[in-house]
Amino acid sequence: MEEPLALHPVKLYVYDLSKGMARRLSPLMLGKSAAAAPAPPPAAASRGLHTSIIVHKDEFFYGSGGISSCAPGGTLLGPPDSVVDLGNTEVTEEIFLEYLSSLGESMFRGESYNLFEHNCNTFSNEVAQFLTGRKIPSYITDLPAEVLATPFGQALRPLLDSIQIQPPGGNTFSRHNGQS
Repeated sequence: MEEPLALHPVKLYVYDLSKGMARRLSPLMLGKSAAAAPAPPPAAASRGLHTSIIVHKDEFFYGSGGISSCAPGGTLLGPPDSVVDLGNTEVTEEIFLEYLSSLGESMFRGESYNLFEHNCNTFSNEVAQFLTGRKIPSYITDLPAEVLATPFGQALRPLLDSIQIQPPGGNTFSRHNGQS
């Protein structure tokens, strides 16, 4: 008789990189309130968002340094501003780490990072779908298009395109860096 597959919880950590500044300034700069998204948790309604996936007792995220991992809440960003429960996965840690290694060599290399089009939220969405079959909330994934649709966003785009984000405190993910 086969043993039942273990279920592993999958969480999305949401960090407000602006520490509330984006929410306060968005009506002035973007012409609309950043809190206009459909009912996200208050801290997540702000618009300087970084996300990561928590599974198999580690936090995984993407930035200009590629895919990184750390203990949950272990970057210098500290604890997340909100946590979204994405469900459970039957994907084993070994299969997940092989998948991440593949992503790190293809779609999510550090040099592929782009603040608006290929960022931490793109990574979190891809990984969430692999693990649970569900996407991360649209108020997160739709954010770059909302910003770029404004005159202020268009004016700032050349500057913002040059920004590289890599939350300090994680370890660059490698199949051979002590992950098993």
